[in-house]
Formats: sequence, structure tokens, C-alpha cells
Amino acid sequence: MRERIMETSLQQFLEHGIRKMTLQKLVLVLGISTKTMYKYFSNKEALLEECLGLHYKDTEKGMAEMLRDSPNPVAGLVSIYSKAIELDFGTTHLFYHDLNYYYPELQDKVMKKYVSSALETVTSLIQQGINEGYFLAYLKAPIVLESLTVMYASVTRNRTYKDFTLKRELIKHTIVIYLRGICTDKGLAIITQLKELSI
Repeated sequence: MRERIMETSLQQFLEHGIRKMTLQKLVLVLGISTKTMYKYFSNKEALLEECLGLHYKDTEKGMAEMLRDSPNPVAGLVSIYSKAIELDFGTTHLFYHDLNYYYPELQDKVMKKYVSSALETVTSLIQQGINEGYFLAYLKAPIVLESLTVMYASVTRNRTYKDFTLKRELIKHTIVIYLRGICTDKGLAIITQLKELSI
């Protein structure tokens, strides 16, 4: 029952956003009593925390598959940020908007717990790109990842951009410019081959 509540609630959060989905609405969708809901989760935030854990585990699996299919580190990094932008600004944008603006501390807590191996994977990908001559030799992979993370968060979490209608384009150009800036000529050739970047 606990797993069913989590899976169904996550789907509802992704589809309708977090703020709109109350425990009462979730109970109706699930066809269970409020008592049953409270047996497993003390409040909405406790439920959301478990749902986020489930979501980030699935996201990490998807990222691993994506990277397996990438022909080189540049394409891999572009794929990762393309997917992130699709999630943040695509059909699940309400979920990510609510998460970034109303639950950032909870998101950070869950990400710290579930995303550390994914961050290690991305750091390794960047290091591979440096070693293979796609990215500039003097770069430090953890600093590149931290820079990308800070830039991404500056758009998705900064209230300055809350009502900014071009957020998707802003993040796209910010990331593309940064990626071009860390590339060698070999890496730039890959970005040029990608032509219409999906990010």
C-alpha cells in the first residue's frame, strides 16, 4: 500500500504540480481513507520527500541509460542538460516550479541522499572529456560541475526569473555558451555537429 500511495502521488504531483495536490485530493484519487494515508505518511511533506526519492532514483537510471548511448562526453553532457530542461520547462514544469520555489530545502535534502552517485557519474564524464581532449586541459571536473549547477539553479530557483517568460531560452543559452567556453576545438566540432541543440 505504501508503494502504491507513493507511485500514485508522484504521478499526481508530476501531472498537477505539488501545491494543487492536497492530501485530501490524493486520498480521493487513491480511493483510500484519510486514516490509511496518515498510517503511512504524517503529512504532505513526508509523502513528498518519499516521492522525490522515488523520482530521483528513476531519473538516475534514465541518466545512466542516456550516457551509455552517448558517443562522447560532449554529447553526453548536452543530453543531460537537454533532459533537465525538458523536465523543468516541459510537461512537468508545474511540479518543478513548485519544487524549486516552495520546497528547495526538501529538494536539496533528497538530492543529497539520492543523486550523489549521479553527480559522481557526471564528474567522471567531464573528466573523461578533459582526458580525451574535448574539454580544456586545465579544467577541474568538480568545479565545472559546480559551475553548471550554480548557473542552472540561478534560473530555476531565483525569484527574479519567476515570471520571466523566456526562462527556457535563457537556460538554454546560458548552458550552451558555458559548454562552448569549456570546449577545445575538438569539443566545439562536436557541438557544431549537433547543430540544433535540443537544449
